[in-house]
Amino acid sequence: MPDRPYLFYELTNSLCSTCLRKVEAKVVIQDDHVYLHKWCPEHRLQKVLVSTDAEYYQLSRQTLKPGQMPLKFNTPIQYGCPFDCGLCPDHEQHSCLTLVEITDGCNLTCPVCYSESSPLRVGSHRPLEQVEFMLDCVVRNEGEPDVVQISGGEPTIHPQFFDILDAAKKRPIKHLMVNTNGIKIAHDAEFAKRLKEYMPGFEVYLQFDSLRPSRLCELRGEDLTDVRRRALDHLNEHNISTTLVVTLKKGLNDDEIGEIIDFALKQRCVRGVTLQPIQDAGRNEHFDPAKDRLTLGEVRQQILKQSSVFKPNDVIPVPCHPDCLAMAYALKLAGGEVIPLTGMFDPKLLLHGEGNTIVYERDPNVRNMLFKLFSTAASPLSSEVSLKQLLCCLPQVALPSDCGIGYDNIFRVIVMQFLDAHNFDVRSVKKTCVHIVHPTDGRIIPFDTYNLFYRDGKERQLETLRAAPMALTVNGRGTTIPAPV
Repeated sequence: MPDRPYLFYELTNSLCSTCLRKVEAKVVIQDDHVYLHKWCPEHRLQKVLVSTDAEYYQLSRQTLKPGQMPLKFNTPIQYGCPFDCGLCPDHEQHSCLTLVEITDGCNLTCPVCYSESSPLRVGSHRPLEQVEFMLDCVVRNEGEPDVVQISGGEPTIHPQFFDILDAAKKRPIKHLMVNTNGIKIAHDAEFAKRLKEYMPGFEVYLQFDSLRPSRLCELRGEDLTDVRRRALDHLNEHNISTTLVVTLKKGLNDDEIGEIIDFALKQRCVRGVTLQPIQDAGRNEHFDPAKDRLTLGEVRQQILKQSSVFKPNDVIPVPCHPDCLAMAYALKLAGGEVIPLTGMFDPKLLLHGEGNTIVYERDPNVRNMLFKLFSTAASPLSSEVSLKQLLCCLPQVALPSDCGIGYDNIFRVIVMQFLDAHNFDVRSVKKTCVHIVHPTDGRIIPFDTYNLFYRDGKERQLETLRAAPMALTVNGRGTTIPAPV
């Protein structure tokens, strides 16, 4: 009998890429690639690439740790994931990072924008009282939130921007971030200087998609090269902790990954680079999901191909959500030397390729410190502390005698992939730890599902989807099961 041309790896639930109906999906491995095979009664078979590196995909599936629950859940389980957000008691992970969107307005109309922000929405600034309610909802769920990101739209155009930062700082938030395109920071030196007052425990999450003007125009609608340079000049001047955030589009700017990492390593204020493949949600002009999607595996492969700093064992899955997050740490030393973190430890302390967990070290304290370090909740300041603790526990680690690890020495690269209707995997989305506060009722909703179902008026479509029967594949043919009542 002939063999199938693929290996059937596992079964999950997904969404029809067209109608968003919940469907069954096979995860299959073929020619070192990983695909979802989905079947919808109306739109038939759909084949979606989810990884170009089957070995790394399987490693991420072996990277497991018990999920950490929030202090409070916000919605009951009624229709099943992803139609009960959130957070419902079936969600596996608390909020490592929570976005508080203070406006839908922006000073750009980017061709790529998951929130569809623009200058036409500048009347949507949320009043301070509403933002404080949203912040309190995060504290309600988390107690002491690890990372809260003030976002938008473009948050720096909000007329009460600094009042909002003050309100956030009054709450027990460990690390506060501002997600910005940098225009205000570039054009207003005093504004940039004032940001320094919120350190420590503060970071700028700076949009930085390309070093090429034409590519910036395609992603952002205009050449922001000078804006990026001037913003970084001001942030470097005050050494304000900064992460460069790169939205990646296949065939456009994915060949710049190594160049951007090298550029970031030369900036005094930059603590790392976050690489985000485009999520097919919101405004996404000139985007063909068949050609323009990038997977986490592809991005990781490009890091290893383009950067001389990192080797395969340096870029590893993040335990809280290994399917969609990968991370690498390095130390920036005097004279421009860069040492990858994972190269400092015995390989036996790091990811083990067998079994169903991470095997770092038999000592639970060391293991817990590594979990804390390789987490979306880690900040540059907490990473400095974690590294120092680890090195004290592991005196066998050899470092240059003049290496004093401090806040300015920490550098990390994160690959952060968000699920959309194409690569949606219910098993995976249950572990997502990047969440958004609903501005009206304070629900805490995963980033992935928020942009698909819960942003603006999209929630109305859930009434139809909740009532639809789920599509299954039985013996190669489609069937359905009734929706829950």
